Amino acid sequence: MRTITILSGKGGVGKSSITASLAVVLSRKNKIVCTDCDVDASNLALVFGIKNEDYVEWKALSTNQKAVFDNERCISCGKCKESCYFDAIESEDGKPRLKEFSCEGCGVCEMVCPADAISMVDIDNAKIGYAGTRYGFRVVSAQLEMGGSGSGKVVSEVKKKARELAGDAKIMLVDSAAGIGCPVIASVTGSDYAIVVSEPTPSGFSDMKRAIDVVSHFRIPYGIIINKFDINMDFTANIEDFAREIRTEVLLKIPYDKAFAQALVKMVPIVEHDKAYELIFSRLADGLGLQ
Repeated sequence: MRTITILSGKGGVGKSSITASLAVVLSRKNKIVCTDCDVDASNLALVFGIKNEDYVEWKALSTNQKAVFDNERCISCGKCKESCYFDAIESEDGKPRLKEFSCEGCGVCEMVCPADAISMVDIDNAKIGYAGTRYGFRVVSAQLEMGGSGSGKVVSEVKKKARELAGDAKIMLVDSAAGIGCPVIASVTGSDYAIVVSEPTPSGFSDMKRAIDVVSHFRIPYGIIINKFDINMDFTANIEDFAREIRTEVLLKIPYDKAFAQALVKMVPIVEHDKAYELIFSRLADGLGLQ
């Protein structure tokens, strides 16, 4: 199974819309599976018109731990509070307790406690599930609990679940989170190809370069899509010049079009809302050698 990751560096550049339309086009000739790896704010399923009640399952997921204090053994030395890098521990009547939404599960407090009064326990920090689409393929998603941590590990579980459900699918499309942090690294790891989506703005250009640094570090081949290319032709030219300098292909330039917003309102990919985009995304798939 070939894994294609779509990432952006910057949020709001149309990454999920592009992923959804590419998935629909590919599914007409291939068996595919999709993963939404933006576990902090997953929305790929919404682009396919999937609602919460459409999910086949939602299961609790544990990829992290938190500290639990045994106050009977605690000697009130305060070493746990002093050692907590995340300032997650406060005192109440001389005894430690966790601040809400603060513990990252690093385990330092357990290590420094001289009274063995602290233990790390598994917690349900996310939920994971999947749903079918009207286009004949499944979407696997996860949602991190409010204040939860360990998003990179949750992403890894999403990809693992997708592989379990894939059957004889030939392609897995991974819709990454924005940025270059742990969930993005987990999304990119193991990919056969990456599509870096940018927009022609200073922040879009800058964050695209950082995303390229990530995929380059893992030696993953990639190409660039410039979305809304006609809102700033000078910056589009800058991105194209940069692509030539690093010998990278600009796979596609998509114009600014209110039809994308209209499609999102209707909860359908743009290729379903406006058939003019069918050819555009089919050419993209052909250019990637995916059809």
